[in-house]
Amino acid sequence: MPNTEYYNDKVVRQFLLAAAVWGIIGMSVGVYAAAELMWPALNFDIPWLTFSRIRPDHTFGVIFAFGGSALMGTCYYIVQRTGHARLAFGKLAGFTFWGWQLICVLAMVTMPLGLTQSKEYAEPEWFIDILIAVVWVSFGVVFFGSLTRRRIKHIYVANWYYGAFIIAVGLLHIVNNLALPVSMFKSYPIYSGVVDAMVQWWYGHNAVAFFLTAGFLGMMYYFVPRQAQQPLWSYRFSIVNFWALISVYMWAGAHHLMYTALPDWVQSVGMAFSLVLLMPSLGSAANGLLTFNGSWWRLKTDPAAKFMVMSLVFYAASTFEGSMMAIKTVNSLSHYTDWTIAHVHSGSLGWVAMITIGSLYAMAPRALGRPEMHSNRGMELHFWLHITGTLLYVGSMWTAGVTEGLMWRATQPDGALTYGFLDSLIAIKPMYLIRWLGGVCILSGMWVMAWNLWYTAADARARLIKPIPVPIPEPVPHQVPAPLPAAG
Repeated sequence: MPNTEYYNDKVVRQFLLAAAVWGIIGMSVGVYAAAELMWPALNFDIPWLTFSRIRPDHTFGVIFAFGGSALMGTCYYIVQRTGHARLAFGKLAGFTFWGWQLICVLAMVTMPLGLTQSKEYAEPEWFIDILIAVVWVSFGVVFFGSLTRRRIKHIYVANWYYGAFIIAVGLLHIVNNLALPVSMFKSYPIYSGVVDAMVQWWYGHNAVAFFLTAGFLGMMYYFVPRQAQQPLWSYRFSIVNFWALISVYMWAGAHHLMYTALPDWVQSVGMAFSLVLLMPSLGSAANGLLTFNGSWWRLKTDPAAKFMVMSLVFYAASTFEGSMMAIKTVNSLSHYTDWTIAHVHSGSLGWVAMITIGSLYAMAPRALGRPEMHSNRGMELHFWLHITGTLLYVGSMWTAGVTEGLMWRATQPDGALTYGFLDSLIAIKPMYLIRWLGGVCILSGMWVMAWNLWYTAADARARLIKPIPVPIPEPVPHQVPAPLPAAG
């Protein structure tokens, strides 16, 4: 069949491998950072090994290197399957892979050396930011070019989320990182004071909104129905949730700046929109979970489905918690405490990591031309290591955060503080040990996943990976395409 067109899964497999490698690197740095908080001497008085230097390495490594590689790989996989068309601009797609890996290496090396803008989730300096913009625009060209090549008239909802994620993240990155370079390795933002803070947290929160939420919801809307082996519970509801999410999320960033120099009315707007966000967030979580109605038995034998279901539970819980923490009275207790750390990791470890791991386990055998993963027991072990580690981590930080908040605001009848700051650190120290243990469990699970993926790929190489042909749908007049993605 010389005229047969095949899916471009080479770049998908490359991103799959990169996600596994960066997941181990990013989480290893996180475990070491957690150990430094428990045993400060572990920095050995080496500047590039101090907590303040390696903490941004951890966040970048997990969010952008691990999460970004997984998002780009699954995006390329999904847009081909839902459109019944080969990926557009194959060489440009390859450039996005190698360009993104170069970005991750440059960022992970320069930040511990102190070459940083000191902006949350936007630490890399100007020369790396320019490269990010170039690669991201190229990613968008490949994705939207692939959409125009589709043979299915309908654009499946997962692609709506990926499209919004690509456009919004590009806009956020470029606007927040407008800076004036003063040397090869140093620049200063064009914003100052309160404006800089507002722009930064417009970016910072929407990096969560569109990178860590919209993109991974696109992943969820494709792989959850596939793993449940039945249609999405409500396709119309997914469209409603999409428009509600992208309309509201942009306005919630001010809740990161409660009780600061930001105008009070702006803080109130951020709080109000954070509460409105409950509706699309809980709606998407419910839509995913209800898709398993009639298929709950799959959780007994399918670890990938377990990851997906638990990720949706954590998504509902962490988004509800985030909206509650945006209320000013709650924020007065939680802000600057480890409660915020618990919330962030409930979302990142519970929602983002688990939907990613479940999706990678679902996608890897198909992308590698294998019937299943090398070891089902390995997947089971990974699930229990990850869920145990997440609960240890989040539970310990919840306890530490509430303890800190209550101790900091405790006062004597004469108005004097009841506890000194050092008293609160001593009180929460056992929680830091538990957090570290949770991180060790999670990192161990990532090693199990890497081992499983390696041997799945070895099985595929031994039998030669065969390219998957693109199915050509027969045109049927006036037929509305089914919402479920095509087989493959």
